[in-house]
Amino acid sequence: MKLLRTLVIAAAALLAACSPGKKEQAASADAPVVIRFATDWKAQAEHGGFYQALASGEYARRGLDVKIVQGGPGVNVPQLLAAGAVDLGMGSNSFIVMNLAQEGVPVKAVAAYMQKDPQVLLAHPNTGVERIADLKGHPILLSDASVTAFWVWLKSKYGFTDDQVRKYTFNSAPFLADKRAAQQGYVTSEPYTIEKQAGLKPKVFLLADEGYPGYATMVLATDGLIARNPKAIQAFVEASAKGWTDYLTGDPSAADALIRKDNPEMTQDVLDQAREKMKTYGIVSGDKGEKIGAMTEARWQAFFDVAAAQGVYPKTLDPKRAYTLQFAPK
Repeated sequence: MKLLRTLVIAAAALLAACSPGKKEQAASADAPVVIRFATDWKAQAEHGGFYQALASGEYARRGLDVKIVQGGPGVNVPQLLAAGAVDLGMGSNSFIVMNLAQEGVPVKAVAAYMQKDPQVLLAHPNTGVERIADLKGHPILLSDASVTAFWVWLKSKYGFTDDQVRKYTFNSAPFLADKRAAQQGYVTSEPYTIEKQAGLKPKVFLLADEGYPGYATMVLATDGLIARNPKAIQAFVEASAKGWTDYLTGDPSAADALIRKDNPEMTQDVLDQAREKMKTYGIVSGDKGEKIGAMTEARWQAFFDVAAAQGVYPKTLDPKRAYTLQFAPK
């Protein structure tokens, strides 16, 4: 948290110092608005709706010239926003934007394209672990970022303790070597790759289906851009929603081609299964058929209440500083 605090304070200073908008003012009134959108990882199916909107021309039809800036290890989306290197950025989970709000960084979530966070815990089959609660006392492999994120909720709900945590370096070998162990993952990724590579079909527990209230794959914008060009943000939000609808229910081939161009390590079988998992689990639309990109005050409040109860945030923090419902579909 100390490192995060340093980063977000630096981000706030950069936001105050930079003066975006000059290029917009100099541009022709009828020229497309350039939007540089930073993703949170290398191109993958979990970004499919954005690539679909780009490939199908949805952004262009709304007067936007969108350039997707691929993420990866070491890419810090809030820092890119703060430095003016990108115009919009992807927020992987609700903790990211709430942390920024706590530090006073003027960045807000404007839409959420995953109603369910795809975060899962994986356990070995035939070990007596039939539900998340059964993992109490078991070693759980978590990344540093996860320890300050959904682990907070797991401790609150299931009484897990920090001595269960083992370091996760995005390598499943330690998990495979220890039948008592569990590890984090995405429902769209690790269950498939573990089964494909190791022949083990793990038990999969989707945290969202157990009540985890956080959003995922949010679009983040600076307060400056929100004030300066709300029409561009609205256009991006609407075009992205159409892109997600088409990616999940239509022909995804054009988007997949762009994804594989940006990320040559990606394979079509991984894209195909991830897309099916998003549909099967209702990751994008939720279980209640929420409009794509929607957010609600009640969900944000529920998330904040859990985190604040665990001491992650002061109870005096206003969670509305982390998001705006101005652009999300009603």
